[in-house]
Amino acid sequence: MTIEIQEKQKVDAEQVPVRAIDSDVHPTPRHGELDQFVPEPYRTLFSQRKAMAGNPVYYDAPDYNHAFAMRTDTFPDDGNFAGSDPALTFRQLIMEAGSDIAILGPLNGGGQTDEEEHALAVATNLWQDNCWLDSENNWHKRYYGSIVAAIEMPEHGAREIEKWAGHPYMAQVLINAEPRPSWGHPRYDPIWAAATRNDLPVACHLGRGQHNELPMSPVGFMTYNHDLMVSYSMLAANQVASLVFDGVFDRFPTLRIVLIEHAFNWILPLMWRMDAVYKARGPENGLKRKPSEYVKDHIWFTTQPLDYPEDKTELTNALEWMEADKLLLFSSDYPHWTFDDPQWVAKHMPEKWREQIMYQNALDVFHLPSTVPALAGQKRLL
Repeated sequence: MTIEIQEKQKVDAEQVPVRAIDSDVHPTPRHGELDQFVPEPYRTLFSQRKAMAGNPVYYDAPDYNHAFAMRTDTFPDDGNFAGSDPALTFRQLIMEAGSDIAILGPLNGGGQTDEEEHALAVATNLWQDNCWLDSENNWHKRYYGSIVAAIEMPEHGAREIEKWAGHPYMAQVLINAEPRPSWGHPRYDPIWAAATRNDLPVACHLGRGQHNELPMSPVGFMTYNHDLMVSYSMLAANQVASLVFDGVFDRFPTLRIVLIEHAFNWILPLMWRMDAVYKARGPENGLKRKPSEYVKDHIWFTTQPLDYPEDKTELTNALEWMEADKLLLFSSDYPHWTFDDPQWVAKHMPEKWREQIMYQNALDVFHLPSTVPALAGQKRLL
């Protein structure tokens, strides 16, 4: 199939309107592919670690030992990992599922030190540019990458943002959620400044951290994946409160934050609670507006995972109350086993907001083109 696609690498002169933008797609390096971009001494260090036994993943998804929590059909025939073949991803995600644009969010693991995190960020950006966003693999112009920035080293991360900001296919900055202190601390201002200076949103994907940055609930470490997946949204809630109450959006009025795969229904009661506290205690922290107004103007969430109750009207009501037309971006989580097909997500969104959630919000947040070259045989949404 890869060969067949490569032989047909041409796009029609006709432009078609964008109808689905996938905000959460995970490309993976082929065996050894990332190594060439990792500088020494980290290349040797990471190679030595790979030779050791043991898998530290904090995850017990169904069939993990067999498919590593991935769709089994996303593993290419050459023996590489799921999501490592740009051509296979193109066929499954763009041609067959019907997403018009895919925002790549690479998750290439983490380091044990801040310096290692930065080295991996630098390598990942070079890898995206050379192996996914180049003219051979992005001939269809549907892939947009993420500038990975090590928020653990804000000055270094800011320089990495400046380096890649002019790239025509880099749509956002990608950071980790786990570092302490929380995002409202002024030490992270170089990241926010570089992102806003270059008019790029800053995204954060759910992670599991490592070593001293394992996510922890207020009562300690979680026992099972169930605990982690349910309580992880609390980490995002803390970061939202920190961004708002510590004045980040007043310091950076054009900052855009995208929370990927953190769920989203929790934002409604959090906005209620923040507004109630603000009303009762007043603007002692110098805020210029109600907390919920900052959220609605500066923060977006992806649809996956879509918490779908037995009574669909409950979901519809929640979406109405939280004004989801302002806050949600469609995402599939490809190539994970939790993949949400765009047609399935679209039918569960209120019809009057369907276009906003499936593509219009993403066009606005990422400043993406509203049309793309036509592809013969592509499944079309809406």
